[in-house]
Amino acid sequence: MFSPATRKSNFSARKDRSLHAPPDSPLTPLAENRRPLHENSVPNRPSTGTPAPWASRLSVLARISPVKKSEKVEDLDPVQPVFVGEFPQLVRDEQAILLQKRVPGDFCLAGGMEKETSLAWIIFGDKLFVWSYLSPAASRNCVVLNLPSSILEDGESGRNSCPGNSWMLDIVNWDSEYRNTDKVVQQCKSAGIVLCNQRTRALVYWPDIYSEGRSSPVTSVASIEELEMSYLLADGKTTPNRQQHHSRPVSSSTGSCLLNSLIGSAIPDDRHTCVALACGCNGELWLFYCTPTGIHRKKIYQDILSSSYQGNDSGQLLGSKGYPRSLIWRFSHCNLKETNRQFFLLTDHEIQCFSITLSPDITVVKVWSHEIIGADGDSGIQKNLAGQKRIWPLDLQVDNQGKVITILIATFCKDRLSSSSYIEYSLLTMQYRSGVNISPESIVPVHERVLEKKAPIQVIIPKARVEEEDFLFSMRLRVGGKPSGSVIVLSGDGTATVSHYWRSSTRLYQFDLPYDAGKVLDASVFPSSDDEDGAWAVLTEKAGVWAIPEKAVLLGGVEPPERSLSRKGSSNEISAQEERRNLLVAGNIAPRRAGSEAWDAGDRQRAVFTGIARRTAQDEESEALLNHLFHDFLLSGQVDVSLDKLRSAGAFERDGETNVFARVSKSIVDTLAKHWTTTRGAEIVALAVVSTQLMDKQQKHQKFLQFLALSKCHEELCSRQRQSLQTIMEHGEKLAAMIQLRELQNLISQNRSTGVGSPYSSAESEISGSLWDLIQLVGERARRNTVLLMDRDNAEVFYSKVSDLEELFYCLDKQLAYLIGTEMPLVVQIQRTCELSTACVTLVRTAIHYRNEYHLWYPPPECVTPWYGQPAVRSGLWSVASFMLQLLTEISHIHKSRKSDFHSNLEVLAEVLLEAYSGAITAKLERGEEHKGLLDEFWNRRDALLDSIYQLVKSSFKDTSEGTEEQSDGILRELSSNLLSIAKRHEGYQTLWNICCDLNDSELLRNLMHESMGPNGGFSYFVFKQLYDTKQFSKLMRLGEEFPAELATFLKHHRDLLWLHEVFLHQFSSASDTLHVLALSQDDNSIAAAAEGNESSGIKMEPTLAERKRLLHLSKIAAVAGRNADCDKTLKRIEADLKILKLQEEILQLLPEDEEKQRIGNRLLPPVYLIELCLKNQNRELSLRAFDVFAWTSSSFLKCNRGLLEECWRNVANQDNWGKIYETSISEGWSDEVRFQILRETMLFQASNRCYGPEAETFEGGFEDVLPLRQENLEFLTLKDSGSSVEAILMQHKDYPDAGKLMLTAIMMEMPQVGTGTEADPSLME
Repeated sequence: MFSPATRKSNFSARKDRSLHAPPDSPLTPLAENRRPLHENSVPNRPSTGTPAPWASRLSVLARISPVKKSEKVEDLDPVQPVFVGEFPQLVRDEQAILLQKRVPGDFCLAGGMEKETSLAWIIFGDKLFVWSYLSPAASRNCVVLNLPSSILEDGESGRNSCPGNSWMLDIVNWDSEYRNTDKVVQQCKSAGIVLCNQRTRALVYWPDIYSEGRSSPVTSVASIEELEMSYLLADGKTTPNRQQHHSRPVSSSTGSCLLNSLIGSAIPDDRHTCVALACGCNGELWLFYCTPTGIHRKKIYQDILSSSYQGNDSGQLLGSKGYPRSLIWRFSHCNLKETNRQFFLLTDHEIQCFSITLSPDITVVKVWSHEIIGADGDSGIQKNLAGQKRIWPLDLQVDNQGKVITILIATFCKDRLSSSSYIEYSLLTMQYRSGVNISPESIVPVHERVLEKKAPIQVIIPKARVEEEDFLFSMRLRVGGKPSGSVIVLSGDGTATVSHYWRSSTRLYQFDLPYDAGKVLDASVFPSSDDEDGAWAVLTEKAGVWAIPEKAVLLGGVEPPERSLSRKGSSNEISAQEERRNLLVAGNIAPRRAGSEAWDAGDRQRAVFTGIARRTAQDEESEALLNHLFHDFLLSGQVDVSLDKLRSAGAFERDGETNVFARVSKSIVDTLAKHWTTTRGAEIVALAVVSTQLMDKQQKHQKFLQFLALSKCHEELCSRQRQSLQTIMEHGEKLAAMIQLRELQNLISQNRSTGVGSPYSSAESEISGSLWDLIQLVGERARRNTVLLMDRDNAEVFYSKVSDLEELFYCLDKQLAYLIGTEMPLVVQIQRTCELSTACVTLVRTAIHYRNEYHLWYPPPECVTPWYGQPAVRSGLWSVASFMLQLLTEISHIHKSRKSDFHSNLEVLAEVLLEAYSGAITAKLERGEEHKGLLDEFWNRRDALLDSIYQLVKSSFKDTSEGTEEQSDGILRELSSNLLSIAKRHEGYQTLWNICCDLNDSELLRNLMHESMGPNGGFSYFVFKQLYDTKQFSKLMRLGEEFPAELATFLKHHRDLLWLHEVFLHQFSSASDTLHVLALSQDDNSIAAAAEGNESSGIKMEPTLAERKRLLHLSKIAAVAGRNADCDKTLKRIEADLKILKLQEEILQLLPEDEEKQRIGNRLLPPVYLIELCLKNQNRELSLRAFDVFAWTSSSFLKCNRGLLEECWRNVANQDNWGKIYETSISEGWSDEVRFQILRETMLFQASNRCYGPEAETFEGGFEDVLPLRQENLEFLTLKDSGSSVEAILMQHKDYPDAGKLMLTAIMMEMPQVGTGTEADPSLME
């Protein structure tokens, strides 16, 4: 693929030279055309003299840097692929046997990798080998399957007629239903295999390759009629001719009737039954129904390319030989419950989407199709452009979300200037259009346009040499690896090329190994623990599995060959070299830790993204100098002038993990052992070498700390780089914790080997249990995130990567369901949970002990969150603790000893978890960061833990409580002693209260109240609150005498009891104010509690108005007892409020019995609401009560509600029929005495007399100050002054023109200027 385009003459010469090329040379496109130069030569052996594969080591393995097996993996060449692991031993043995036979015809080779199950497969001769390429070499379980002879032998000649690369294989995962969404999951344990030969169309089906009694495979061979019809359709003939094509038409070298692609899916609710789909290059689509008893073949589409065509320059239609090319599921993840799935099919000009119904009946329906090669360039690739001769869609892939489709395109072009031909390789990326939502279960055809271009066409190689069509069709595409957005292209000559669009240009990275490594068989992606996939994985023919790290693609990628054909070589070579030099700086990168969940190893280093600190040459020099000085210190014990040298080298300029001291400390604790090998397997953890290695690391780290102290670097770091020194000390914490964890594992293994409380045999003791499974998970996660460690054992990686100890808690949080399955027996669940709990407690407690022991070495602790307080650690601890809380509901019937062990484990785990939260909260407070969310989380989890533990304590107490009451109290006191200590340290006040109440120990309660004093009252406040809620007011007040300050703090928020405390302190004036406020408060419960004054625990009722009046009377008494300067004013205000309360009672009595009155009930109403009630109900008495309410409010209330007062006057004026009164006075000729008598009965007179009369009473001021009775200047009265007086308001009345004099007489006749006689003002009578 990398070869630039050449002239035609050179192309023909290349074809001639290919006959004499080395057999494994990339110049040779097809395996079946390769022949050895001499008959007695070794098959597949390069002419370079490289050793044969059955030699002790391949030369390609010699390329593995010795550094790979040493202590520092970061010294590897960053642009080279990484060796992951060799083939399983069974594969290597079979390979050697076949090669020694020196019979090329028997050596049938094919292989591949399956991403979803992480399984690799390879065929040698008549054997199929399947294994997990993620497992370490020592633990690989390789399954060997024998291919039936019926599909290998030619029926007529009896010879092998199946070229090795003609096999297609699909793996059906029976565990899909239980698959976890997290990437780090257990290996596939149940899978079926469908094997199909592209040429003979023979099928082999193994229902379950992992079953113990694996049955013989099921086979199906294509009939002669099927083969003849396929050949005729591919040849463009319509009538088959048996005589002419009787002798195996599929043997044609043209391969015109090959099957191109195979996919399979499990059938829901039908174990070991699946369906496979295959497409042929003659336009056929086949369905194979595979069961353990047989295979049913069915052609579901005869000519899927009926409308396919491409035009050349002459407008002539070309055939569609080789199509359709690819079949792929839209969603690779499958659940065994799904009954509908969608798959894509790639033809010569379009993408077709089908929906298959798997149950109850299998049906296939075409949902939509999208033309990618046509006249519309916006929908794909525009054809018939200048110089464009033909376009081949070669392969198709879909992303994990089933939304983005990537197509590999090859375009045959002709340069009109030079008349030279070339092929352009490009990638077309399509995505579902926004607003188009096609459900995976949809079986209804869609006629609208479904896809759109996600990005412009990405050209991989603009001008490559012209290849034969068979070579183009051998290319395959893979997507999903890192860097994000990259793809890998596999070609028939055994090469693999990664294409990555970076910095506005395409970069190509070619996977390059010597010829004796053989061809690249397939490529896949390492599963990662992130949401995205990991690095690229490559399966080679002879050299095992390799990985292409992300950094290798970023740094080792080059630009495609130049477009000009007139130059030899590449005009981009110099720029590429310069780019390489520029990027070397980015090669040494120390990722900045984003949190406890961050992972900073291997190919996860991202040089091109933000948030990454680049290491400079100065950093490299200073680190090398520090290593040199430390090495000299280890040899001589002398430090000389190390501090000055390091200062000059700039070693103190960076802080955090990029600091050279932190990096050296990390390299010490993360050293990979030289003598650990993968061939020794899991039993390595049983050897003392693990503990010895960890102790050696600890000793060296201690020496490093001594070096820092003697060289005065410690002081420099403590003053300038606190975070770096903190990181160094945390490395020591984690190393000490890892050593104790190893000792714990030894202890658990010894107990199991002696049969102490273990269901495992001694042979399984070392590699069983939840702790061992957890170690495997963490090690597996590290291996998948760091391809440099893929050939190491999981346990080896775990015990080596000490600095990433947080990952253990991350796996606990994400994979606890795998470690402790709910289907396990309860006893096993409890045992495995307690084992994990003990491991967590051991790690954190050891770290805390180390910190306490070496506290003088640490920088100031302010604002620093310890590593065990990070979110990942807290989440892991809580996952175990919450699972233990779930088990509490099921352990009531287990043995007392197991319940006691469970209780102690939960208790210490809760203590460790709460300590972690305390450290995190303290650091946030010191940094001034938002911490309310963390506090709420801490409180909720603390209360849940402590309450559950106490319930467990009481349950244990019931099981053991015997004897006298005093003995029972002693047992409960002993059982709850540890819990009492935890609750006291972490302010678990509810638990403290419960313990004191159950023990009925008032002395213990008082002691705890004295010990737990805080700024907000501490435990004392909580106790007062409990007594208050249970209405034990007398106990509360008596207990408060011993804690006056705490009681005062509590009573500030509980005024219903504050007045009692104030009376007790003889603060009568304050008590009066408190009672006054309380009586008018809207806090109904507080008023009811204060008014009742009892200790009943019944339902709190709404306080009545009588109770409020009682409080006001108490307030009045207290004010009289206080006799301060404002006593008279206070008494007057209390009296006014009493009158308003009385008015509310009267108003409510006058209201009709309706819903509103029921809704009001005993609720205290504001004066405004009372007045509005009077206005709302047209009642004569209520109209006067409104003025009474106004009278007992303040003057400010009158001024603020003047409009409401005016409305009251309008309302009272409407209470009498003034027009009728006027007419009656005229018709009957009333005398003055009669007139005055009638007017005294009107509401206007009574209201005026109430507000302005000689006996009118108000609390503050008078109505005259707010609304005068008479208008001073009637001559200049305007609309603006319509509410300036009562007279002005009455002038707006509808009867005022006639009865105005009567209305004015009514409001004025009892005024002081009128007198008290019966005579009225003469002016009013005129």
